[in-house]
Amino acid sequence: MTIDHIDLSALISNCPDFPRKGIMFRDINPLFRTDHALHYISNELHRRFNNIPVDSIAGIESRGFVIATALAIIFGKGLIMIRKAGKLPGNTIKESYDIEYGSAVMELQRDAVKPRQNVLIADDLIATGGSAIAAARLIEELGGNVTGFGFVIELTHLNGGSKLRTLGYKVQSLVVY
Repeated sequence: MTIDHIDLSALISNCPDFPRKGIMFRDINPLFRTDHALHYISNELHRRFNNIPVDSIAGIESRGFVIATALAIIFGKGLIMIRKAGKLPGNTIKESYDIEYGSAVMELQRDAVKPRQNVLIADDLIATGGSAIAAARLIEELGGNVTGFGFVIELTHLNGGSKLRTLGYKVQSLVVY
């Protein structure tokens, strides 16, 4: 199915004061429930990254898994899951990071990335950039090359996308607030 354009912002729900007062949460769950929107997201991100080397797609827990899986299928590549600490078995590496309203630790299995492997990272949203930078550090610690970041939403007032671009990463966001 090819979809020329969908106004994704019209389908994103705005949830004021969630998960705490003063936060405007942008809920993309309605996009996932709409087959046309999910097709559009995956096809549009594929179009924006199809001219760079990609060996695998990495998804950041948890909504990033949905986007990364759709991209992995379109690219015909494998999927790497970057998870919250304590969720992966076996030998892992960890990276701490700050987020908009707290801090967390991410994990990646040591055998998930091979040296010089080109990895495209996908997630639902870029806010402060903490989780995205942590994901890139994990991949790079294992010798991988982050070839880009694909997001459904970018919150420009929190500067995460700008931080990634300043670090030299290619960043594509479908909806910008």
